[in-house]
Parts: sequence; C-alpha cells; structure tokens
Amino acid sequence: MTATPQRVGLVGYGLAGSVFHAPLIAATEGLVLDTVVTSDEERQEQARAEFPDVRFADTPDALRERAGELDLIVIASPNKTHVPIATAALKAGLSVVVDKPIAGTAAEARELAALAAGRGLLLSVFQNRRWDNDFLTLRKLIADGELGDVTRFESRFERWRPQPKGGWRESGDPSEIGGLLYDLGSHLVDQALVLFGPAASVYAESDVRRPGAKADDDTFIAITHVNGVRSHLYASATAAQLGPRFRALGSAAGYVKYGLDPQEAALRDGKRPSGAAGWGEEPESQWGHLGSGESALTGGGTPVPTLPGDYPAFYAAVSQALRTGGRPPVTADEAAAALDVLEAARRSAREGITVRL
Repeated sequence: MTATPQRVGLVGYGLAGSVFHAPLIAATEGLVLDTVVTSDEERQEQARAEFPDVRFADTPDALRERAGELDLIVIASPNKTHVPIATAALKAGLSVVVDKPIAGTAAEARELAALAAGRGLLLSVFQNRRWDNDFLTLRKLIADGELGDVTRFESRFERWRPQPKGGWRESGDPSEIGGLLYDLGSHLVDQALVLFGPAASVYAESDVRRPGAKADDDTFIAITHVNGVRSHLYASATAAQLGPRFRALGSAAGYVKYGLDPQEAALRDGKRPSGAAGWGEEPESQWGHLGSGESALTGGGTPVPTLPGDYPAFYAAVSQALRTGGRPPVTADEAAAALDVLEAARRSAREGITVRL
C-alpha cells in the first residue's frame, strides 16, 4: 500500500526556492509540492510552468491558515524572516525545514529547537553541501584512514565577482543577516564541524573589498577544533585566482581537490535528479588527488574517483523522519553550533582577537 504523500508548503521562490528546494522536493518520493508562497506574478508563472498543480499564497500567514492541509513548511525566504516564519509555523503545529542560516544567532536557533522539541515536530536546516560530491569523498577518505591523522584542513568557496550584485544578500544592514560570513561561511563551518567536531577557538578576518559593496565579501575563518585539527576556511567574491576547494593534510597523505560539485549548476540549467543518469557525477579530469611528498605536487599523487553528489538525500531523509519521528538529516542544534562559530568569527574580525568557545 502506497503511503499518502506528505504535502509541502514552500515559502519563497527566489534563488533558493526555485533552484534548490522546489526541484528537490518534487524529486522526492513521498513528498509533493502543494503550495508556493510568493506574491510575485513572474515567479508564480515560473513555478506553474514546472509544477502545474501547485497552489499559491501571497503570505506565510496563509499557510498557517491551511495548517491542516500541509505536513511540512520549507522556508526559503530572506534570512531575516527565518526565525519569525519558523516560530509561527511550529506554533501552528507544522514541521519545518529552514534554509541556512537558520537564524542570526545561536540563541535563536536553540529557541527554535526547544519549541520544535516541545511540540514533537521536525525542525531541520538545509545544509545541502553535506551532500556535495567532494565532501562525501573526503569524508570517506578520512573514515577509511587514507590520510592518517588529519592535522590541517583548508576549504574554500571562492568566486570572482568584482561588481556587487546588490540585494539583501549584499546589504550592510545587520538585520538582513547578509554577507559571505553567514552565507557561504555557514556551509564552510558546517562541513568543518561535521568532519572534525566542535570548535575550541576561532580567529577571523572579514573585509569589504569591492567598491560600492556594503557587506563582507572577503572572509577568512580559522578554527582550532577540540581534537587539535586546524581548519582554515575561505569565503570570497574577490578571488581573481581560485584556490583548491579542499586541501586536507594528514600524517599519511594529503588530499587536494579543485572545482565545485556539479549539482547546483545542473539545477540552475533546469536539469532534475528524477531519472537523470549520472546525477551528481563528475568526469575523471576533475577528480582530486591523494598523495604525499613530491608525488602530490601540481596535481600529482593518485587520482581519487569522486563519489556522486547526492542533494536528493536531504529531502529523502526529511520524508523518512516525518514518517517515523526519527532524527532529521541536519538538526537545529547542529546549526546552532555552527552559529556559535560564526558569531565568534564576527567578534574576532571586529575586535582582532581569538575567541575561545
């Protein structure tokens, strides 16, 4: 007997909603995209073209009025709206997925976690980069002991965008929770904590480099983990030459990987994971290299097949957790731990100090 699909309301149909959430929800067995919240007529037409049966609402309040008709609310609206919309949805008895960052502060994230737990509802955070092909590969190499004891980890999300694009993501208004520290930095920190555990101290440098820019566009975070591993994380829109996506150094070998997981580009191009052969795979020419000493110089070492990326795994796990009451794929407490680091990084950059957690 086929279970009744779980009905999803999606708040927001900008970049996050249209490129990531809607296609991945629709591709997940057991979920159905029921309602999209957007008052923008062009975005409504865009959504209707791909999802002819979808309903629309102008405001998140309308979803709360339909609470009995929905099983899950996904919040893909601007960062400053995450906490109020999630709070209202949870109080209406709806489980929630929030795009990263879940909140502007760790305290707010923990308040949401307590609210969800008290009402027996699912609350998860969309940290899709845990399912990047390179991250899955590095995680397996570490688990298999291929690197020995890892001592240093470098991770980069770098771009070359010399002209600001504008919008709330690049706003200098703190209430917008914009800038790269909380945008790409949320992914970088989350990945580092997943790989190497909690942070003991944080040092950061955060700058506004581009003429006319208002929010940080060139940020560096150094984490010393409790286990002694040091993570160096870079987020930049001003990188005229891009560094390696990952460089992980251990007592036995190092792993170096260039380039980005192909899933975002595929989704932007209108490709969909349902029935797509080779989803998340990349060609051998883009594989990372594992080696030590001189053999690892300039792309040397042994090519390591990159595992396929798997963004669909996030919503598959959400659907399973909704049905079983089990643990969501990313918890609000994990997101709060990452926000502890981001808040420490912001303070470190502002005051020029190392912050101990």
